[in-house]
Amino acid sequence: MLPLPVRLAQPTRIITFHDMKWITRSHVHVDRVACPWLISRFVDSQAEFLFVPKSEVQRVAAEQGAVAFDVPGAELGHKDGMCSFESIISRYQLQDPALLRMARIVHAADIEADIDTDPIARGLEAIAVGFGLRYPRDDDNLVRQFEVYDALYAWCRLETAGGR
Repeated sequence: MLPLPVRLAQPTRIITFHDMKWITRSHVHVDRVACPWLISRFVDSQAEFLFVPKSEVQRVAAEQGAVAFDVPGAELGHKDGMCSFESIISRYQLQDPALLRMARIVHAADIEADIDTDPIARGLEAIAVGFGLRYPRDDDNLVRQFEVYDALYAWCRLETAGGR
């Protein structure tokens, strides 16, 4: 049972860009759902997301002026031991403790070798698989999974506030 009332600090919202296009590989999974959620909630509230075959990302990014993420070679991709979600947090200097807690979960769920480093990771991975099976269209999948990530973020806020 939670002690009431639990007071949570308001999340920090850093709107860096407006109406940007963001691009990644199609067939979203953990990191390619978490990143659009993070971008739309904390970086670019009017973001437009493009999902294309892996072989088309660089070409379409150049044509559309889109920022690539979670693709090999992208600044906002896997590098230095971080998943793409963590790379975005680092790049935009997001320091919300709840986001940092969430990043540990997303990292563990996204990086197969690290799946057991966070107790919630296997659940998030299972949810991603299930949504992918139910909603194979990336845009439909995102709309539905954003609710999951909103709920996970709320839980992370509670946990980092010491209310759990």
